[in-house]
Amino acid sequence: MTKLLFLLLLVPALAFGATTETLKALLAQTTTAKGRFAQMVLDKNLKKLQESTGTMQFSRPGKFRWEYNKPFEQVIVGDGSKLWIYDKDLNQVTERKLDKALGASPAALLAGSNEIEKSYTLNNIGNQEGLDWLEAIPKSKDTAFERVRMGFSKGGLEAMELRDQFGQVTVIKFADIERNPKLAADAFTFTPPKGADVIRD
Repeated sequence: MTKLLFLLLLVPALAFGATTETLKALLAQTTTAKGRFAQMVLDKNLKKLQESTGTMQFSRPGKFRWEYNKPFEQVIVGDGSKLWIYDKDLNQVTERKLDKALGASPAALLAGSNEIEKSYTLNNIGNQEGLDWLEAIPKSKDTAFERVRMGFSKGGLEAMELRDQFGQVTVIKFADIERNPKLAADAFTFTPPKGADVIRD
């Protein structure tokens, strides 16, 4: 499940209201972002399976860096053409073509074209627990997630919930999000560590 979460990297581009027009406008206005996240995975009965924390940054279109630091270390990098997933404990790197890896995924909401509604059906689903929620349902059946919900406060995107085809729910909460910061030029490059096992998909 954790390896699928590179799909979420570009989410903190969003801020302010949870309407489809606001979402489209903010995609057009945001080119970079960085911040922290806390992630929790629940089974179909909402029993906690896993918790993790880390940092993220991105540069549209298609460049991102997502780093888990607790309880394990993992780095996910998109350099614009390739996707790299590095598991430090296993000393293993997985390399994929970025366009194949993203597909009609949650990252496609924000990573490339602003024409969101070609791949998703968007619905405003109202205020719940103090947040305004927008739901995105993929039009393609060949996706890892059957629906994505994004919760907004006046300050910006606060949370995401992703439900997969098996009923598992991934909840991500964001903090300290900066929109359009200047990012290091080498943030989105990756070279496999010496001795690492590289798997090309």
